[in-house]
Amino acid sequence: MRTTQRIIAGIALLAAGMSLGHALSSPAQEGSRPPAANPAKMVGVVKALTGNAITLATDTGSEVTVFVPDSTRMLRLAPGQKDLKDATPIQLQDIQAGDRILVRGTAASDAKSIQASALILMKQEDIADKQERERADWQQHGVGGLVTAVDPAADTVTISNVAAGQKSLLIRLSKDTKVLRYAPNSVKFDDARPGTLDQIRPGDQLRARGARSTDGNEVSAVEIVSGSFRNVAGRINSLDASQNTIVVMDLLTKKPVTVRIGTDSQVRKLPLFVAQRMAMRLKGTPSEGGAVPAAAGSHPMSSGPRPGGAPDLQQILNRMPTATIADMQKGDAVMIVSTQGASPSEVTAITLLTGVEPILTASGGAATVLSPWSLGQSISDAMGQ
Repeated sequence: MRTTQRIIAGIALLAAGMSLGHALSSPAQEGSRPPAANPAKMVGVVKALTGNAITLATDTGSEVTVFVPDSTRMLRLAPGQKDLKDATPIQLQDIQAGDRILVRGTAASDAKSIQASALILMKQEDIADKQERERADWQQHGVGGLVTAVDPAADTVTISNVAAGQKSLLIRLSKDTKVLRYAPNSVKFDDARPGTLDQIRPGDQLRARGARSTDGNEVSAVEIVSGSFRNVAGRINSLDASQNTIVVMDLLTKKPVTVRIGTDSQVRKLPLFVAQRMAMRLKGTPSEGGAVPAAAGSHPMSSGPRPGGAPDLQQILNRMPTATIADMQKGDAVMIVSTQGASPSEVTAITLLTGVEPILTASGGAATVLSPWSLGQSISDAMGQ
């Protein structure tokens, strides 16, 4: 019997990394705060500004006070710029809570404060604008699938099970390609960290954006993000609403898995008619009446094709009814794509689908891991689009 589990990992949010150039140091103003002798560089988000002191939440998780004497060189840089030639001078009052800054200077011996010799600012609104442009570009030019081959010598990765229905697509990297790797236990794109091509392995999930070749068989990647994900399918054994967790008996491993549903987890309920038609396809049985009538195209779940004919996977998921742990019961069938997690028995959900009873029944109680990116095409096929 043909068995399958189709799940999708949504990649919604894009990070606005700070590509900061060389900041020039200048002598610290005497008499400002305790002497410090350790050259330091810190990057983070401004929490508050009082007088000439900035409270900075650093990217490493600490909180630091930044003292800004009059001699500090301060510049504003647009996200994506790689040097300071187009940076503009700013004043201390131009900095606001929520902005990102890079500070160079001398740190106190306890590392709780730094006296700035140079400060580079990225405004919160500039970062938001860049993120929105990148989201739109991911929707229009993004592709995803399972990694089948990696060739470091040629700077290429081959993926399969692409949403467009292609069996194989070559992702070509250049020296300017931004390479990211998901954090081991995070569902946030913002938590992805710089990675390298040699970290990518066959079986990984990979998402790339860039320009496609004229024959459609290659993508020259501007950015890629990859990670090792885990698929879980089964029935809920227990629920803990206070901890926002469920325990699922994984059909593949036959072991219980605790699934944490975080604030960034995407939880959706698969409409019954879609689940039934997907189940019929698994059984090799045509749906009643053949193809879905043309009127189905106006269903709230329907999604127009993207350029190139592939449905916009994220738009399809966004049109599904949302669900919460309060909507689930013991015995419900669920499908989950998650991070690998630090332990085989505990994972964090990236995407969780309920309403999948017909699919699990059709699969004969087993699960085969397929590309999460294929779910959008599977739903589209089930709907007759």
